[in-house]
Amino acid sequence: MTKQPLPLFRVRASGLFNIMTDPKKKGELLSEGAKTYLEKCAKQLFYDYDPEKGSKETEKGIVVEDDSIELYNSVFFASHKKNSRRINADFLTGECDIEAEEETIDVKSSWSLDTFPASSRAADKKEYEWQGRAYMHLYNKPRHRVAFCLVDTPDHLIRFEPEHLHIVSHMPPELRVTRVMYERDMELEEKMLERCKAAVEYVREELFRIEAEHKGI
Repeated sequence: MTKQPLPLFRVRASGLFNIMTDPKKKGELLSEGAKTYLEKCAKQLFYDYDPEKGSKETEKGIVVEDDSIELYNSVFFASHKKNSRRINADFLTGECDIEAEEETIDVKSSWSLDTFPASSRAADKKEYEWQGRAYMHLYNKPRHRVAFCLVDTPDHLIRFEPEHLHIVSHMPPELRVTRVMYERDMELEEKMLERCKAAVEYVREELFRIEAEHKGI
């Protein structure tokens, strides 16, 4: 049997926060939670599957992405277009939704009115901050914004949920966009890159383990 090369792993910007928790043991770079996450990444990479595909929230995000960008543009008098330029660094990869002149923007289409954050404080989450720090590094921008947009959910996804939580286009546009902004921090960025390097090495070791145990190497 011909030996196949191990798949290449880079930390995805959207999953970066999973490896940024500080470890309890001194001298280690990766926490136990980070190792568990990376073991799952290795498994998904080895068996070539994505557990996120197929969820209703993910499907809505894909289907209404253009609507959310249009909503954002209407509120902030902008003319942004969807970015399609993915950037791969040595240990990190990411594709922001919008690449503007002085910032990257990530558009989050909320599942419903109930899950939509009504203030920047509610929108400020570590997972989105670290995702933004990855984008600022990859695209070399001084700041990053996360824009939560609330647009109508397609009928086939609403199903048995209350319609008034999903049909929201009658509401003023400015009430349906919440933003939070992060500024670039080179000290945090250095920590991020150090963790990413350790994560890539850990996943590679795990891929070797999976292959060895299941292919008799």
